[in-house]
This record gives sequence, C-alpha cells and structure tokens, in this order.
Amino acid sequence: MLSIFDIVAGLLTLTAFFAWANHRFLRLPNNVGLLVMGMAASLVLVGLEVLIPSVSLFADLEDFIKKINFSETLLDGMLAFLLFAGALQIDISLLRDRAWTVGAMATLGVVISTIVVAVLFWGAGQLFGLPIGFAWALVFGALISPTDPIAVLAVLKQARVAKTLEMDMAGESLFNDGVGVVLFTILLAAAMSSSGDAGIDFAHIARLFFVEALGGALLGAVTGYLAYLAMRSIDDYPIEVLISLGLVTGTYAVAEMLHVSGPIAVVVTGVITGNRGAAHAMSETTRRYLFDFWSLIDELLNSVLFLLIGLEVLVISFDISLIPLAVAAIPVVFLARLISVAVPMAFVSLKQRLVKGTIPILTWGGVRGGISVALALSIPYVAERPQILAATYAVVLFTLIVQGLTLPEVVRRFANPARVKAD
Repeated sequence: MLSIFDIVAGLLTLTAFFAWANHRFLRLPNNVGLLVMGMAASLVLVGLEVLIPSVSLFADLEDFIKKINFSETLLDGMLAFLLFAGALQIDISLLRDRAWTVGAMATLGVVISTIVVAVLFWGAGQLFGLPIGFAWALVFGALISPTDPIAVLAVLKQARVAKTLEMDMAGESLFNDGVGVVLFTILLAAAMSSSGDAGIDFAHIARLFFVEALGGALLGAVTGYLAYLAMRSIDDYPIEVLISLGLVTGTYAVAEMLHVSGPIAVVVTGVITGNRGAAHAMSETTRRYLFDFWSLIDELLNSVLFLLIGLEVLVISFDISLIPLAVAAIPVVFLARLISVAVPMAFVSLKQRLVKGTIPILTWGGVRGGISVALALSIPYVAERPQILAATYAVVLFTLIVQGLTLPEVVRRFANPARVKAD
C-alpha cells in the first residue's frame, strides 16, 4: 500500500528525471516536453506490456497513477497555488487600463464559447452516431471554453507579445478560469438533476453564476486586504512568506465552505499582494524572497502538472469509436474560440485600442490544459462521460502541443514587430 509520501516521492522523481531528459535532449519548452515525455512513456509501457506480457511495469505504473486523483489534486490542491503565483505578476495599473478587454473575454467570451461549443458538439455527436444530450454538450462547452492560466502563462514565456496584449491574455486566462469553473459546476449540477434538456433553468443558472463569481471576488478582496495589513505591520520575510501561504490556503478553503468561487478569490488576493502589498507592505528583501518563492512554486507545480497530464493517458480508457468525435472537437472548439474572441473585441474596440493581431493571436493563444482535464475527470460515470473525456483530451493535447509551440510564429506573423518593441 503506497503512502502519500511514496506517491509524492515517486511523482517528484519522475518529474525531475523527465525535466532533465527534456532539457538535455529534446529541448522543448519544459511544460510541453514533460507532457510529451509522459505520454511517450505511457505508450512505451503499453507496447512493452503487449510484446512482453511477463513485464508488469505498465500495470505497476497504472496502479500508481490511479492512486493520484488528478481532479482533486489539481482543483482542490495545486490550482490555488498556481493561480496566486500567476496573479502576483499582474500589474494592476495595466490591468485597470485593459479592464474592458479582460472583463469581456473572461465573462462574455466564456459564455459565448460555451454555447457555440455546445451547439456544434451536439451536432457532431448526431453526425457521427454518438448522440449526446444538449445539457451534457453545455457541460463540455463550459469545461473546455476557459483558457488554462497555467498553460497560457507558460506559453507567454516563450512568445514575445506586446505588453497590452500579454495583459489581455494573462488577465483573461486568470479570471476566465474561475468563471469557467463556476459555470461548469452549475451546468453539471443542472445536467445531473434534469431528466431532460427542458429541465435546465437558465435564469437560475445565471443567478448562481453571478453570486458565486462576485462572492469569490469579494472574499478575495477582504482576505487580501487583511493579509496586506498583517504584512505592513511587520518586517520579517519568513513570516510574510508564511502569511502568503496562509492567505492562499485559507482563502480557498473558506471559499469552498461559503460556496463561492475559490479560483476568483485567490486571483484577487494575488493581485492585491503583488501590487499594493509589494508597494506598501514589504521591504525590498521581503519582496525578493516572496516573489522568488512563488516563482519557484509556480515552476515546480507546473512541471508536475504537465507530467501528470501525460501520464493520465494510462488510466483513461478510450473507445476507438470515439476518435471521429474527439477529432471533430478540435475545429469545433477553435471556431468557438474565434467567435468568442471576435464578438467581445468588436465591442471593446469602441472603447479601447487593440494592438495589431489581437484577434488572431488571442484566438490561437487559447490554450487549454490541466483544468479542462480535471473538470472532465470530475464528471460522474454517466453515459456521456466517455465522449466528453475523449474530446477534452484531443483538444487539450492539440492546443498545448500544436498551438503552444507555434504561438511565437503566429505572433511574429500577425503582430507588427515595431509595435511590439514600442509597447
């Protein structure tokens, strides 16, 4: 029986080995390299099991991965730390300037994408003889529509974009993650409780959505300000780093108890700590230690997360008959992303200047990652689960590997280099 320590030790050892091997030989971006190597290791073990039945490596690793509840590990553990670390880097003055763009993409964009994905995915299911109820198509739309902040921030490190566009992408991914989780939770409950699509009360869903989202933002503002006051009253960097840890875990736990959005709450606390806290409550020494600490946490957890996404292939049983629907989900989600970017940007352009290439770069930069996989894995074992899982994995792998690796080229093609330097 593996203990928690055994599982953590094994996972960290695998991550360290694959990270070294990627840096030494493949030289891919660290997160993509770990994802690819995790998947490659899974496929190699499957092949060995077929060729040499006496080898039990596959079974042993499969048993090891099964003991890691990916959904709970990410949504109830790693996510809070990763979102806080990302939000620390947000410049609140630039965020305020780009509020219209970030707000429109994180709310209207997610809703539009959820509806478009649901309609097209439902139609694809009918076309390929794999029908899925519209309520469950909406669930898939909700879990796949938000861009993954963890994946997007990792990709942005490789792509050189204008500061304003970088803020649009980073801010959207941080906030639409919380919006997407709230929307997914509500739509999943509606799909589980309704006997048919007519049982979905969209007015009730809208009320719950705003209560959870706004409640999370309010909670984050309160706890973030309390932590700011505590840090301002002392000058001791170990204690202030400890306060930041307590802020993240405590805020997320309270959000769960109050049934408000934990991701949104943590993002708000991160923005407050990284701006007001860093400017008025920390000495230079504390700022350096605190930001370096969270940067390291971000890198370590990101590495573990992307390796887990690759290894999870071992424990997900895919039916070969689902391949057409899974492949069709890729253009479905891409088209929905294009529409959900173009429509809000049409309104935003009336109030804010958009840099050249905003729509194509935001569209191609709509990378999905571990959050979509975790949400899909959290769906109970209903008849529609295999279709949703297969489609989710197809979209996540395509966006991470294909879109993630080619985003720098898309930026070079569509953005004006002189404009990038100026911004």
